[in-house]
Amino acid sequence: MEDTHTQDGSYYKSLTMNMVLIIILVSVAPLLLISGTIRYYFQASYQEKVRDHLKVLVKKHTQNIDTFLGEKLADIRTLAKSFTFDRFREEAFLEKCLKLLQEEYGRAFVDLGLIDDRGIQIAYAGPFKLKEADYSNAQWFADAHKGDDYISDVFPGLRGIPHFIVAIRQEHQGRKWLLRATVDFESFNSLVQGVRIGATGFAFILNKSGEFQTKPPQGAVPFMEPFLRFLKTETSHEVTLVQTQDRVGTELVDVMCRLKKGEWLLAYQQNADEAYAALYEARKFTAWVFLIGVGAIVGVAIVLSRRMVRRIQEADSQKEMMNERVIEAGKLASLGELAAGIAHEINNPVAVMVEEAGWMQDLLAEEELKQSENVDEFKRSLDQIRSQGSRCKAITHKLLSFARKTDPRPKPVQINELITEVMELCQQRARYATVKITGNLDPDLPTVMASPSEIQQVLMNLVNNSLDAIDSAGGTIQITSSSIDRYVVIDVADNGPGIPEANLARIFDPFFTTKPVGKGTGLGLSICYGIITKMDGKISVNSAVGRGTTFHIQIPIPKSERTHEEERPGGTR
Repeated sequence: MEDTHTQDGSYYKSLTMNMVLIIILVSVAPLLLISGTIRYYFQASYQEKVRDHLKVLVKKHTQNIDTFLGEKLADIRTLAKSFTFDRFREEAFLEKCLKLLQEEYGRAFVDLGLIDDRGIQIAYAGPFKLKEADYSNAQWFADAHKGDDYISDVFPGLRGIPHFIVAIRQEHQGRKWLLRATVDFESFNSLVQGVRIGATGFAFILNKSGEFQTKPPQGAVPFMEPFLRFLKTETSHEVTLVQTQDRVGTELVDVMCRLKKGEWLLAYQQNADEAYAALYEARKFTAWVFLIGVGAIVGVAIVLSRRMVRRIQEADSQKEMMNERVIEAGKLASLGELAAGIAHEINNPVAVMVEEAGWMQDLLAEEELKQSENVDEFKRSLDQIRSQGSRCKAITHKLLSFARKTDPRPKPVQINELITEVMELCQQRARYATVKITGNLDPDLPTVMASPSEIQQVLMNLVNNSLDAIDSAGGTIQITSSSIDRYVVIDVADNGPGIPEANLARIFDPFFTTKPVGKGTGLGLSICYGIITKMDGKISVNSAVGRGTTFHIQIPIPKSERTHEEERPGGTR
């Protein structure tokens, strides 16, 4: 009874799918775990590196801006302490001081002014007409009198353009006066705009109220909420970095640090996609590598699984075929025993018939029967009975010797006699198949040491194979014997359809057959190969499709026989 899975391909499909899933799971799971771990730590490390870089960048520019403001304040302080109130009242001297400052520091200083304690600018040097300008109501004037030095916020003032003031407070005859200088806004603004990375990273300065002290780059619209929140809630002077989302969901990296003694905030903002661009590119690359790797694993899993399942299917088929052949072999063994029993039973009455025919011939030889007119016909019939009975006895004797258990012990054997017996046994089947069996036997063959029954079995298998190959198409089988070198050579040749070249390499494999199921066990040629090899002989085959097949058997000649052969005239040497 066949297994269900040999009848239904769904079993093998399910087995293939399970094997593919297991291979993929076992291969991909560690890859996924390792990739995820590496990705997590690499991302954390890279983001930390980018954050540290941005913090250092903002900190460095904060220090640069503080240094710039401090230097400008120090320049005015040095100037204020170097000369008296009266000297600064001289506008020519004040213009000379402004010119020296501009020569030393470029266009950073726009103008200089001397303001008395009433807030009136009593001396001025610069491009604007600001002498006698009244700053008594200006907020920066009130703030400047709170300390010895002062840096204002950016404001338009009387001139109507953005600028900021650095001022030093001094005392003259018990009255406070200010030496004031205007710092060029564009110079200061370009210093802040230099804090730029990529296409989206830019910096700007806010005061405590959240008002711009520098202009953002053209086209840049900062998202202000994180900076305003920091100004209201945080007092830290350390660099702070946060990641936020603007109103349209864009991820932003915001870096901020206080400067000018905490009165200003240097703010830096950049899109996270650009800040972590290299990270995202690496993630895309690794994702593609991972997908390609998984694809390769899936492909290999499918190929290997199909190949393994195909071998399992072949093994199952071979097992089923083997079971059928074992059953067939059992049937053949039973049939052989049955044939042996029948032959034995037939042999006894045939022997009696032959004996009785002989006795009747003796009776016909008596005197009184000689005158019978049918005596010659009686003799002819009795001769025919004895002849055909002897033939039946010989056939049953050969059938018994072949069906009987083989004797593996080697003995001196004349190959031609065994070939003749096999040809006689196969003649009847050959006639039915319209096949002619001929022999071309060397009469001077030396004897060989072999088991007669085993040699007979080999020859029977080869002749039967040729008969099966020719089938009912008709043809010839020729058995040739000869002595070549140190071997007795037997060739069994037919003019059948031949064996395809692809099958020649497997022709002697156990259970290999091209016959339909039930007509061949695939053991015949394998048994032949084993028998001939066991006696140190050789068996080979030559075949061509459409031209026929020839099996070559070489059986070694014993040394004693070989010596006799060599001593004969014309012997092989």
